[in-house]
Amino acid sequence: MATIPITKRGAEKLKAELHRLKTIERPSVIQAIAEARAQGDLSENAEYEAAKDRQGFIEGRILEVEGKLSAAQIIDPTAVDAGGRVVFGATVELEDENTGDSVTYQIVGEDEADLKEGLINISSPIARALIGKEEGDTAEVQAPGGLRRYEVVAVRYL
Repeated sequence: MATIPITKRGAEKLKAELHRLKTIERPSVIQAIAEARAQGDLSENAEYEAAKDRQGFIEGRILEVEGKLSAAQIIDPTAVDAGGRVVFGATVELEDENTGDSVTYQIVGEDEADLKEGLINISSPIARALIGKEEGDTAEVQAPGGLRRYEVVAVRYL
């Protein structure tokens, strides 16, 4: 299995989710199944079916998170020294050449991406266009609204 890049913060979030799934969600669904089973006839018991479906989802998510953590290559952005180039984990300040608007993004792994928080997926078109660029370079991104040009204003490793 190929390694999956993830920031230290992202790995901690996945570990916290795994802990919650195993210590809170799993026991609660097991309790719900036991209560539904105690009601008698399981063939027409909607609570039992719903609890079994929920259990299947939780067990699947546990396996998924464990798999991601086992394949994770944890990268601490503060320890990266890329000589001012945009790499995984870098925080990049950009200026739209058409509008002059300024935006800041951090390039992160798939599970961490949250555009509202300024966290963009490493495989997104804008992140792919930025990788390897330095301050002063221009990145061209094919967006749904057409071609966008961004100037790299600053690259930081936070």
